[in-house]
Amino acid sequence: MQQAEKIVRTKPRVHGERRYRLWSFERPWPWLAPTIVLLLLYSVFPLVFNVYRSFFEFDPISKAFKPVGWQNWITLSTDDRVFNALGVTLTLVVLALVIEFALGLLIALLFDREPWGVGVLQTLFILPMVVPPAIAAMIFRLLEHSDFGVISWLLYSVGIITPAEPLLGGTGRHALAGVLLVDIWQWTPFFALILLAGLKGLPHEPLEAAQVDGATALQRFWYIKLPLLAGVIAVAVLFRLIDLYKMFDYVFILTSGGPGNRTETLSYYAYLQSFSFIKWGYGATLGVFITILVWVSAFAYTRIFKVRW
Repeated sequence: MQQAEKIVRTKPRVHGERRYRLWSFERPWPWLAPTIVLLLLYSVFPLVFNVYRSFFEFDPISKAFKPVGWQNWITLSTDDRVFNALGVTLTLVVLALVIEFALGLLIALLFDREPWGVGVLQTLFILPMVVPPAIAAMIFRLLEHSDFGVISWLLYSVGIITPAEPLLGGTGRHALAGVLLVDIWQWTPFFALILLAGLKGLPHEPLEAAQVDGATALQRFWYIKLPLLAGVIAVAVLFRLIDLYKMFDYVFILTSGGPGNRTETLSYYAYLQSFSFIKWGYGATLGVFITILVWVSAFAYTRIFKVRW
């Protein structure tokens, strides 16, 4: 009888433990389900739908999509503006990554030395990242104005540009630099803060041992700090690499892809095809092409530099 009473008393506890295990780390699906649903709804479904729409084209007269087979992809492979936009996009990606990483690393090294007022400087340094890209572009549109812009006036003073060839306008010789300035101002703090966090997490023992052995500051940085920061650098560069392929706001507000097509990126060209020329099928094709390009670039980057998560 006593054993039977023990079994009856322990049954609710067993059921309670089973209910608890349902929400434990052993069974994570209840926790992951909302995220998976959102991912399928807002990421996977739009991609699949765009791939499907790339084989159709919208007819404004009949207001319906008509199947065109591979015609949009054939047009993509022969469109000169696509190759121009690809070249502009790759140029912006490479220049922005190199400049922002170099400046971010220098600023992170400076902050790591903890100069006077470093806390206030770090707080102020985050502010550009808080500004929406469209607002940042509007600010720099005024700063780079050929008649009254402060940046243009400074560059006129040192002879880098002339009123005949300003940052924004003329033949567009310096238009790409005008777009780059906004991105550098806004996203250099991203590299600086990520690298500063990596520097703060470095072990002290190798650095102290190298200093005792007589290594200079440059040698300690090149042979110890930089290799230890490899993982942090790889992830930061990967995030910016993916984001730079989507550059649209700066181009739309500052140059509208001009003068000519000198600053027309892939994202901006896809926007024109979709909303200015009402070629929704071709716009979807360009969107899929950008996605493939980003995926291939990210995959190649992780393989070449052996990025580990």
